[in-house]
Amino acid sequence: MQTELKIKGMSCGHCVAHVTKALQEVPGVQSADVKLEQSSALVRHQNADLQAMLAAVDDAGYEAEINGATS
Repeated sequence: MQTELKIKGMSCGHCVAHVTKALQEVPGVQSADVKLEQSSALVRHQNADLQAMLAAVDDAGYEAEINGATS
């Protein structure tokens, strides 16, 4: 499954790395492709808790909301 997140608060490559690491630590997340220019993250996962993904981004110091999900 893929879920797209809209990320607020990123301003540099370090931010991208921080958000990527936070998302990849969520159980079930296989990969996270975070894009600074689009302020988004495309997360590939197997049964990962969407709220846990949002919380991980929040805990990293950024804001996230679900922008879309596909199977």
